[in-house]
Amino acid sequence: MKKGFRTILLGLTLILSLGILAGCGSDATKSGGDNSVKQSTIEQIKERGKIRIGVFSDKPPFGYVDANGKNQGYDVYFAKRIAKDLLGDENKVEFVLVEAVSRVEVLEANKVDIILANFTVTPERKEKVDFANPYMKVGLGVVSPDGALITDVNQLKGKKLIVNKGTTAETYFVQNHPEIELLKYEQNTEAFQALKDGRGAALAHDNTLLFAWARENQGYTTGITKLGSLDYIAPAVKKGNIELKDWLNEEIEKLASEQFFHKDFAETLLPAYGESIQADDVVIDGGKVE
Repeated sequence: MKKGFRTILLGLTLILSLGILAGCGSDATKSGGDNSVKQSTIEQIKERGKIRIGVFSDKPPFGYVDANGKNQGYDVYFAKRIAKDLLGDENKVEFVLVEAVSRVEVLEANKVDIILANFTVTPERKEKVDFANPYMKVGLGVVSPDGALITDVNQLKGKKLIVNKGTTAETYFVQNHPEIELLKYEQNTEAFQALKDGRGAALAHDNTLLFAWARENQGYTTGITKLGSLDYIAPAVKKGNIELKDWLNEEIEKLASEQFFHKDFAETLLPAYGESIQADDVVIDGGKVE
């Protein structure tokens, strides 16, 4: 009887243990494990009541904080429309300020749902995040003082070129012109101040940004207006979040019927560019690239 009792007791203990483990496994599925996609689904965004969108704080006219502490710019204008169409209110957006070098990291850490921080689509980045369809086109440019204007890359040999970490400008010069010394900064404000201080002969960045900056800062000209191939700016979501990416693609396609991004240009970029840049030179409506 004792042996039989022990056998029964061991059996019950085993069953109970398996039940506990199964229960723990179920809880882990709900609250732990790989939540990369679950935390960015449309349902959870609606339950939260806000969509978290990563934008720049110091890259006018695309993403910046104005004198009143309000987020402004081309990307911000789009972010508010996303909140309006997804949650019924353009104010239901939480702006998360990011640097160029941290854009992938904040997505991977689930700190944002979408990145709208002038994020250029590249093969390397596509391995780490999922991009929706583009809403803007861009190239690289180089801005420098009028008194020592750089109009050709060869003029940078033996000189220092300022770039931002984690940008396509950094990647382009590392890959194509390793002979040029780069001064790298994380923040746009730091980089442009370095140019003004004379720490570098020139600064390389998105040409769309440089056109506006040079117009606001007398004594500087974008002497090289286009380097490399034409690139595209697109919203980015965490790798594997197909639901949110598909929603963004549908949203961008739908907005084409009202020429939304041309309106965005008129509101946010035209004041910075004046008549020097036309909307069709910059924006993409409908997400379709010719």
